[in-house]
Amino acid sequence: MVGAIGPGLCVMVGVTHSDDERVARKLAEKTWHLRIFQDEAGLMNNALADQPAPAALCISQFTLYADTSRGRRPAWTEAAPGPAAEPVFTDYVRWLEHLGSVVATGRFGARMLVELVNDGPVTVMIEV
Repeated sequence: MVGAIGPGLCVMVGVTHSDDERVARKLAEKTWHLRIFQDEAGLMNNALADQPAPAALCISQFTLYADTSRGRRPAWTEAAPGPAAEPVFTDYVRWLEHLGSVVATGRFGARMLVELVNDGPVTVMIEV
């Protein structure tokens, strides 16, 4: 096992050609402040920043940029290649840690078996 967390967020990070350190920082800030955790009344009013032990499992995921608009084979042309994507992913993780989250990761670019328990019907795509 390379990376694991308890309760928290499983964040799959896709990087495209125009992404840079500025985008990584803005995405980390949005992730940190996004109100998707339930409060005492059961409403989604709390953010990762509000959690007693904020944690995120961050996974590099180039397949988020799959283009399936034509044919039956996805195109990956919108995904940044590994050498360009890895520094942006690393910046994202660094900024999330700077904000106060405990962050676990896998190995960038590796084939990974990810196991998660989804506690609630929430999957959110964040873009800046």
